Amino acid sequence: MAKEIFMPKLSSTMEVGTLLQWLKEEGESVEIGEPLFEIMTDKINIEVEAYDAGILLKKYVEVDDQVPVNQIIGYIGVADETIPDVSPGISGTEEVGMKHQAVSAETSSLVEVSADNNQQTEKPRATPAARKLARVNQLTLTAIKGSGPNGRVHRKDVIAVLEGATTSPKATPLARKLAAGEQIDLAAVTGSGINGKITKMDVVASTPKKETIPVPATRKKMSGMRKVIAERMAHSAYTAPHVTLTTDVDMTKVKELRASLLPIVEKQTDLRLSYTEVLIKASAAALSRHPEVNVSIEGDEILQHEHIHIGLAVAVPGGLMVPVVKDVLRKGLAELTQAAKEIGQRARENKLLPEQLKGSTFTISNLGMYAIDAFTPIINQPESAILGVGRILDKPVAINGALEIRPMMTLSLSFDHRAIDGAPAAAFLTELKQILENPFELLV
Repeated sequence: MAKEIFMPKLSSTMEVGTLLQWLKEEGESVEIGEPLFEIMTDKINIEVEAYDAGILLKKYVEVDDQVPVNQIIGYIGVADETIPDVSPGISGTEEVGMKHQAVSAETSSLVEVSADNNQQTEKPRATPAARKLARVNQLTLTAIKGSGPNGRVHRKDVIAVLEGATTSPKATPLARKLAAGEQIDLAAVTGSGINGKITKMDVVASTPKKETIPVPATRKKMSGMRKVIAERMAHSAYTAPHVTLTTDVDMTKVKELRASLLPIVEKQTDLRLSYTEVLIKASAAALSRHPEVNVSIEGDEILQHEHIHIGLAVAVPGGLMVPVVKDVLRKGLAELTQAAKEIGQRARENKLLPEQLKGSTFTISNLGMYAIDAFTPIINQPESAILGVGRILDKPVAINGALEIRPMMTLSLSFDHRAIDGAPAAAFLTELKQILENPFELLV
């Protein structure tokens, strides 16, 4: 008897999923646990594996179709079985989608644009074990030929490369990555590093000069993550009256605090404390003293949040994600470092779980790694405020009547004027400035 394929329900709030691609065609055989199709929900691309084995008999939905959860989107069975010409619709059993589908823990790859020809290429598919082994040995998955379905890289493929790499020239990971991208044989490159190790600059020097060719204009449909971001940003900008306040912060003592805590935090976590974790902790402390900023609008009511959950805007290939650090006030700087680094890495690898993207009450968007002094961030609804962070830059500042050079940073607070008035917002930003200029109180 033919088995239904359902649009799975991945969270209590999920109502629809967007089909990004089918990984099998009608008439192809399917094994249990084999990736069957790919969907998007809550800004995550997720591969859905087959729960039954057989032949893919029917596909009812096309790419970019938005489908309600638990709706039948296809059938798996044996050849020549009779199945409906159109989808029977949504199953009456709430949990049927999860019973008949298993979601892979390995999230799908995003689409990126090649710098050489502006054509879309997919990052390699790989099992979690293969990715971990490649990462530990500093191997680039794009240089490994996968033996699995659709070219998926398995652990044995990585092992085969490692066993064959013993006779290869010594080179830095960056040099190997660059050589693989430029299709350069490292055996033909002379290394200038220690013991003849090949460096990035050695590969660059060996790269043939390319003729600059104008890249033709291209046009592609806005879909997937980009479409979700566009809809949410437009909704926020058009529905919430944004007001932005800015202030400059002297980061001298934050730099001193970070320098003092770096070895302590690194000893506990094997991770380096960054300014981001200090900003998260300081923002939570300021929100606890100004709870009128830690609010959301629900209908005609203003919801005062009991907890402080900070969202971090993280740039990923093709878009933006906002993973959440929960219960910030209860965490010390070492624990915050571990939590922030973990969700940031999972976001960049597209491995976030749905619950890691929900529940934020306030968001921080940090562009301090770029040559940006200040900007106007758009509120991440349903929150009512977002903090924009610029770079730290040495500037002349008047201190007690004398001119000194201090590391200065600009903060930009955008808030929803429907829920928050200017005075409370200004008081919060002033409090945050005072905390950052006297950050040792965060340790008390």
